Amino acid sequence: MVTTNMTVEQVNRALSRKRIKAKALKIIANVFIYFVLLLMYAPLIYITVFSFTDSKVTGQWGNFSLNNYALLFNTSDFETAKIWKAAGNTVLVAVTAALVATVLGTLGAIGIYYLKKKWMKNSLDFVTQIPVVNAEIVTAVSLCVLFVLTAKFLPRSFVTLVIGHTVLAIPYVVMSVKPKLEQMDPSLYEAAMDLGATQTQSLFKVIIPDVVPGILTGFLLSITLSLDDYVITAFTKPTEGGFNTISTYVDAVTKRAGLPTQLRAFTAILFAVILIIMVVMNIKSSQNAKKLIKKEKNKND
Repeated sequence: MVTTNMTVEQVNRALSRKRIKAKALKIIANVFIYFVLLLMYAPLIYITVFSFTDSKVTGQWGNFSLNNYALLFNTSDFETAKIWKAAGNTVLVAVTAALVATVLGTLGAIGIYYLKKKWMKNSLDFVTQIPVVNAEIVTAVSLCVLFVLTAKFLPRSFVTLVIGHTVLAIPYVVMSVKPKLEQMDPSLYEAAMDLGATQTQSLFKVIIPDVVPGILTGFLLSITLSLDDYVITAFTKPTEGGFNTISTYVDAVTKRAGLPTQLRAFTAILFAVILIIMVVMNIKSSQNAKKLIKKEKNKND
């Protein structure tokens, strides 16, 4: 009996230690997650808070004011005009590069998927993934050297900037489209060919409609990568004419005289817009998930 009681007591102690360890690990994991989130969002919150003061120095609170927001929409101001021009350039480059990358990446993914030689297919898969795992500075320097060599007939311009962003985005489009191709029923393409469709008709009427979700994902990823990029932009943007995107403008202005006050307001508005979009998307996705669950329940009933 004594042996049995001691054994039970030891088991209880072991279970108690396991519970304590699990709770401790959970607390450490939560603290780590919140610490990372704090590091990510603290600069945005900091800039947003100081966008509501009339102090010229970021970090020094003066009086509460909305002058920074009024100045941001005063297009006659020289610095404000430069901010909006840089923002327009950023969007223009992102959309142009995303469109080109989506077309080339989609065609590339389809071509790789339908290759018959396995060694060539695997080789192209490997080559496509290199820019993803490679350091971005390596890609940027390589493109810069290429454009130096081709400067006589392809000088640094808007075209070279779009080429740089396209090179950055294409692998992500390929990786977004390929899983959809693998999920597709291969007999559909063969059936279309048997029914008299040409290869072009089969491509646009059978394959592409099936991989549209992957194409849209690749397009959105391309825009996000382009909007967020600084390194490739700095190495491939036009050297004349003062062309800047938001990233290169911020870099240039901070080296010269510090952040303009209206740039705080611009950052706060951009953060608020993105936050609202994300909240709306999450609400819609949860609503769609609930609808699907209800439909499945109704079918089962």
